[in-house]
Amino acid sequence: MATTALTSSNSQADAGPQASTPKIVCKDVWKVFGDKAARFLADHESKPNYDELTKAGLIGAVRDVSLKIHPGEIFIIMGLSGSGKSTLVRCMSRLIEPTTGEIIFEGQDLLKMTARDLIEIRRHKMGMVFQHFALLPHLTVLENVAFPLEVQGVDRATRHNSVLEIIELVGLKGRENYYPRHLSGGQQQRVGIARSLAVKPEIWFLDEPFSALDPLIRREMQDEFLRLQNLLKKTIVFITHDFDEAIRLADRIAIMKDGAVIQIGSPEELVISPANDHVAEFTREIPRPKVLSVSSVMSPVDDHVTCVGSVPADLKIEALAARVFEQDEPIAVTDREDKVIGQITREAVLDVLINKRSQK
Repeated sequence: MATTALTSSNSQADAGPQASTPKIVCKDVWKVFGDKAARFLADHESKPNYDELTKAGLIGAVRDVSLKIHPGEIFIIMGLSGSGKSTLVRCMSRLIEPTTGEIIFEGQDLLKMTARDLIEIRRHKMGMVFQHFALLPHLTVLENVAFPLEVQGVDRATRHNSVLEIIELVGLKGRENYYPRHLSGGQQQRVGIARSLAVKPEIWFLDEPFSALDPLIRREMQDEFLRLQNLLKKTIVFITHDFDEAIRLADRIAIMKDGAVIQIGSPEELVISPANDHVAEFTREIPRPKVLSVSSVMSPVDDHVTCVGSVPADLKIEALAARVFEQDEPIAVTDREDKVIGQITREAVLDVLINKRSQK
């Protein structure tokens, strides 16, 4: 995955090193459920707090969210149940109508589009995968995957050839004529993924797609997901409540609470510099060696000590642990141009492994 580190000490900061135009942008997005919600927001200049909404009998499912998602990145949204993550993703595709704000997709405001134009964008540029597979039981694997193309009006021969390629891509070659009832849970989810890819989407929304699977199958599907992303380079918005899953998959993570995004950053940044106690508690049980990179625990180069070998600054401590214990000397740390920028010692790695070191 691409490195898209982004420090976000405040809740909505979202300026990254990416030079490309964002694929999708949310600006001051609100989704408030209740009577006269839009009027209430207008009266409060779109800045009511959580208590004011509650007192008015309103539910702030999404509150004043602003963020940017860049082409080719895996952007994960996390939060406890009821935090607003699924509502936010549905606002991004206008499956749920935001109360106010802007959703800019490829330079166009989705909230100003006609219903017909929006349907065309969903059919041709957006892929969606949800926790429940929602396969059509009377259709074969091939027919399920081809269904979105059939809706588009693609002729049978063209969609047949296109779908065969996608079925092979997700590892279901030979099962084209199986019905969903003949497939395992993991295989059914592969059909759901293949179906969402059939339209060759520009952006891919996934709402807890693996949470209903057994742990071993879930791990297999995460591997498959990463393999597909390495091939396809999609822009992905992925919802999960599992931080282990998030740190395996994410370029960046947004943490939500009570409808608001309270921090955006790489997994490492959330662990090292949590914005508040909620983020700190959310990440407290995460194994630091899986998340922390060498750069976060390296020390300045000691000219009086000879380093043995070198490692890249973005290497995770977990991957370095076995090597560092085989030698007494520190190891040089290099940047992307192979310039030495520091050194890593056995003691520093040990601090992380026994969880005594949570930040620089």
